[in-house]
Amino acid sequence: MIRELAFAAVAALALGSAAQAAPVYADNFNANLVGLNAVPTGWTVTGGTVDLIGSGSNGTLADFLPGNGVYVDLDGSTNQAGLLTSPLLSLLGGVTYTATFDLAGSQRGSNETGTVTFGSTSLGFNIVSSVGFVGFSLSFTPSVGGNYTLSFQNGGGDNVGALLDNVVVTEVAAAVPEPETYALLGAGLLAMGVVSRRRKTAA
Repeated sequence: MIRELAFAAVAALALGSAAQAAPVYADNFNANLVGLNAVPTGWTVTGGTVDLIGSGSNGTLADFLPGNGVYVDLDGSTNQAGLLTSPLLSLLGGVTYTATFDLAGSQRGSNETGTVTFGSTSLGFNIVSSVGFVGFSLSFTPSVGGNYTLSFQNGGGDNVGALLDNVVVTEVAAAVPEPETYALLGAGLLAMGVVSRRRKTAA
């Protein structure tokens, strides 16, 4: 029993508590007005355009997936899909960050491909037209601290793109042992010490 207690304490210390994610950046695009060839606040669009669609404070525009507020059509209305890039994110070297985001199919009959880039990591996507919002994630660990970006590039150029919503970047914190874990470890080591002393005395 004492050995089991000590083992449990050491195992609990090694595992620690579940890692907590500290938010670094988040945007659900709902603060934006809907519009064709529009740029979300704080973001940049280069090489083409994106549309802000859905239901916003200035009305409704092509709300293919009702109930999601404003979201981004990654291929705007100029026959050229733009590269959508986040504001600069100040990240620490050696720390892992995870970007989560929701992507949906175009809802207009065309399957969409594209690439998501976070720092030096990237993820390709291929989404069937009828698919609703699905969660994706992409992790990046900068070797040095600095400013980095998250970007989305739709592969099409036909004014019909994948849909984007709920972009969140979090810092993945290291596991930190709970105070109770230290107490359990101490009790286990104390019990082992008592047993060891008794065995020496008995010998």
